[in-house]
Amino acid sequence: MQYRPTAAELLAALAELLEDTLLPALDPALRHQARVGANIARIVQRELELGDEAAHQERDLLAAVPEGDDRALWQAMVEVVRADLRIAKPGYDAWEGE
Repeated sequence: MQYRPTAAELLAALAELLEDTLLPALDPALRHQARVGANIARIVQRELELGDEAAHQERDLLAAVPEGDDRALWQAMVEVVRADLRIAKPGYDAWEGE
């Protein structure tokens, strides 16, 4: 049986509360801390939603790299970092080095 809301849903609600309700009402000196708290909640939310898939993808990608194939290893590592960025800093995972 699944309990509702999920941990990811609770974290999304917490981030929304911090950003949309509390942040505008806070003293300017405390606003940064509210933004940091909201960001932490969103990172943990994405980790819960995407982390298992990213870990499986990482294992599969690295296991498929032929020994001594630096180009294949580089491509695998790029995909691993992209998956990590989708969790930690969405939007940066699409960067192409330009």
